[in-house]
Formats: sequence, structure tokens, C-alpha cells
Amino acid sequence: MSNEYIVKNVDEITANSSYEFPLNMAMASAWVLGNFKGINLKVIDTRKVSSLADYYVLASASNTTQASSMADQVVQQMKRKDMSVVSKEGYHENADWILIDMGDFLVHIFLETSRGVYDIDGLWDAPQVEIPNEYYHGEEDAHSSDEDKGYF
Repeated sequence: MSNEYIVKNVDEITANSSYEFPLNMAMASAWVLGNFKGINLKVIDTRKVSSLADYYVLASASNTTQASSMADQVVQQMKRKDMSVVSKEGYHENADWILIDMGDFLVHIFLETSRGVYDIDGLWDAPQVEIPNEYYHGEEDAHSSDEDKGYF
């Protein structure tokens, strides 16, 4: 069973009327990646430049265990929202890139050290969708001081 916190947030994002389908699903995937401590999150709008997918969701992970956990949770949440996974690639111990094809959008999870090698970020001349800061793990606390948190 999914963590209630994850379910609640994914449900809120997918129900957000400012994100039409499939952007709502891509943004929910970005939120999952950010809350699994993914870095350098991007959602790229490729509707006008590619017939492969409407959106590319990109994130970097520090290690393969983190990357696999991120991918597993994205798949779990998208299946929960009745999305079909077309294919998954890179699910093995030494993979430095996991690709999840959700049909309308693609999720790319790279090891931080390998992302530049593939340069998916620069593949398309397409606009990026703004990702709210609160999609990143711990960002809500980033601007408060230690005094606000009750430490010492």
C-alpha cells in the first residue's frame, strides 16, 4: 500500500485544474521524483517538436538504489491513477539511466554522474514547464531558520 502522504499529494496534483492531461500526470511524476530526493528536475513540453511523447520528465539520482526506488514509486502511482506503462528500460544493477514510457509522457531517471553524457536535456528545442519549489524534498523548510524549527 502506498504512503498516505504520497497518495494525497499525487491526487492533489493530478486533480489540479491548471494542469490538463497528460501534464497533470507528468507533474505528479516530477513531484514523486523530487520527494525521493531527485535533483535537477525538469518537465519539458515536447508536444510541438516530437511525436514520441507530449512531455519528458527528467531527474537525477545519486545512486542506482535511489534511481530504482524513484522509478518504482512513479510506476506505482501512475498505475494507481489508471495509467498503463508502455515499457520500462534500464532496470538492472549497473544502469545509469532508467526510462519509463507512459505513452503520453516519458520519465528519464539518470545517475547524476551520467546525465550529461546522454544530454536528453538538450535534445529538444522545447519549453520547460515550471516546477514549483515545493516539489523538491525538504524545500518547504529551506527558507526557515533553525530557530523556527525548534532546534537548540
